[in-house]
Amino acid sequence: MSQPPPQVVPLEGEIDLNVSPQILARLNPFIAQRVPQLHVNLQNVSYIDSSGLATFIDAMQRVQAYGGEFALVALRDNVRKIFEIARLDQVFKILPAPAAGA
Repeated sequence: MSQPPPQVVPLEGEIDLNVSPQILARLNPFIAQRVPQLHVNLQNVSYIDSSGLATFIDAMQRVQAYGGEFALVALRDNVRKIFEIARLDQVFKILPAPAAGA
């Protein structure tokens, strides 16, 4: 039996203190449903601050608590650098952008 495709949540713009609660509100229903794979597409995210990082850490820990996979997808270079500076690139599963048509 094949695994269902990951649930992908696309985000865009800047992820900061004002936006982080809304992002958590978008992720919470998937976490409550215990989706096996929750992927957050950051292709159109231009900036993330520490509150955004904390939001993703919280979501990742809750997904991993029920045995799911949480991944960040398609990070722009400047956003990836923020994860690298915080050494979170070693904590999160970071995936390249999906191939077109995938």
